[in-house]
Amino acid sequence: MTSAWTPAADSGITLRQVVANGLTFEVAQAGEGDHLALCLHGFPELNFSWRYQMPLLAGMGYRVWAPNQRGYGASSRPEGVAAYSADRIVADAAALFDASGAAKLTLVAHDWGGAIAWMFAINRVRPIARLVVMNLPHPICFAEALKHWPQRRRSWYMAAFQLPWLPERAMIVRDAAAVRHAFRGMAVDKSRFPDEVLGVYAAAAQAPGAATAMINWYRAAARHRDAMKLRNGGRVEVPTLIVWGEEDSALGLETLNGTERFVPDLTIRRLPGVSHWVQQEAPEAVNAILADWLPRG
Repeated sequence: MTSAWTPAADSGITLRQVVANGLTFEVAQAGEGDHLALCLHGFPELNFSWRYQMPLLAGMGYRVWAPNQRGYGASSRPEGVAAYSADRIVADAAALFDASGAAKLTLVAHDWGGAIAWMFAINRVRPIARLVVMNLPHPICFAEALKHWPQRRRSWYMAAFQLPWLPERAMIVRDAAAVRHAFRGMAVDKSRFPDEVLGVYAAAAQAPGAATAMINWYRAAARHRDAMKLRNGGRVEVPTLIVWGEEDSALGLETLNGTERFVPDLTIRRLPGVSHWVQQEAPEAVNAILADWLPRG
């Protein structure tokens, strides 16, 4: 498998292969030091989605790793729905931290990566210094929101993804038009998703087996709910930042309601006029928030 993107020579970002949890991960890396900022992307993204944040975090003294998570990009694609259960993906994040040899860990995550980061922090899989989640609510708050029609309507695609073979076929036909539309169609500032950016995601989704692997995250979430069990009452005992693009058509603002019940040290920064793809659509605002909230690595 080949990489979906080549970082610019002046970006400070390079790509490497890391073996962890029995798989091989394509990891974008920048910076150095003993404090790892592990950046976890969502669907249908790649580590490419962190291209604006990685140089900032490296400049703040963090060693930054942004893996293509299992099934994505040039990372391993194990077969079968069960291989994409949430507990296995959480274990990937832990194994990547272990493989880094770093002494401290901060998680920075978006969308599905945010779900994995919440589980990691709640279940205390490894000690973490801080948690940053972008446009993905606390899992208990999301479950509560799903009991009501507005969020259930927004999440219709999660049920559609349970069908066999059809979702992945629909995802990649016409040069992955659905993937391209997911970004530009949902974005408020569509200029942030020019054809060359959409082409990176479209090419990755069309690699053999990629679309099935990506959708299997959703299938596993429905079929292996026991793998998403939360311990410790759902509490997160580390400082937590939520960055939220308010024009998210997939997740309503009401999904944030009640987060403070589970996260005592909580900061929420809302960005009006920004879509679900917050760190790509508003990188200047997101980077300013990160620079203000995160300590130096």
